[in-house]
Amino acid sequence: MNETPRALSITLSIAAVERDTGLSKDTLRVWERRYGFPTPERDAIGERAYALDQVERLRIVKRLLDVGHRPGRVVTLPLAALQQLAASTVDHPRRARPTALDDGDLQRLVEQLHAHDVVALRRELSRLLAGRGVRGFITDVVAPLNHAVGDAWMRGQLEVFEEHLYSEAMQSVLRQALASIPQADGGPRVLLTTLPGEPHGLGLLMAEAVLALEGCTCLPLGTQTPLLDIARAARVMDCSIVGLGFTGCLPLKQMSDSLAELRAELAPGVQLWAGGNAASLQRRPPDGVVVVDSLQQIPQLLRAQAPRRD
Repeated sequence: MNETPRALSITLSIAAVERDTGLSKDTLRVWERRYGFPTPERDAIGERAYALDQVERLRIVKRLLDVGHRPGRVVTLPLAALQQLAASTVDHPRRARPTALDDGDLQRLVEQLHAHDVVALRRELSRLLAGRGVRGFITDVVAPLNHAVGDAWMRGQLEVFEEHLYSEAMQSVLRQALASIPQADGGPRVLLTTLPGEPHGLGLLMAEAVLALEGCTCLPLGTQTPLLDIARAARVMDCSIVGLGFTGCLPLKQMSDSLAELRAELAPGVQLWAGGNAASLQRRPPDGVVVVDSLQQIPQLLRAQAPRRD
């Protein structure tokens, strides 16, 4: 179906493109200078205005960056080449594909998401939670399903709103799982949040469930907490661990600089954990930061932190 002239004439402001793609305004300006793309027009007051076809290319570029491709390789590619590369890209090579979820269950869940049947999706997730327990649900259901949904989104097989539907449904069921875990006393106190510019909280809920099963007292702040407020909260609430989640929304330099600044603000005895699927996090872990490659690593990290008994 051909685009109408009216659709082709629609443009988005740089702020709207930032919200729509997850690419910061500074990144868009730098790419414009360095790579010659995007090439925004100017509106009546001289502000940048981006055509919809350029926004579509930027969305795919962002997906490819999230799984480890470098800007210099992908930013200048035309739309067809970007779509082909996205279709052939499965995942970041360091990550193994989780396969614990039965293929029939996985297919049924994805079909319910495609059908926008949120009630059935939540019901099926709750059934799997009841049958596998919290730990099994996290490792055998949530992890492989996240992989499948993320892969479909990266390939352009899911709309943004469908990914949001999935995220909200899964968060609802994970909170149900958290409510079933008995509260422990005396374990490590763990603050969980993300930095400004990182709006995704599903990984935080998964980590919270695993930490709670290990006897930790979790203090979740939600997403996008200002850096100095994270340090202040960790001090006031006497936390021994600060855990941050990353999904690749933040540029490498911003992420590294923020982690270094937060590390300097925290007391020396407080551990700073960084987890998630941001490829740049694995490539260049900052000094003084514990990179959590997987949720299965958490029990081992907690044992290493526990004081030895004579």
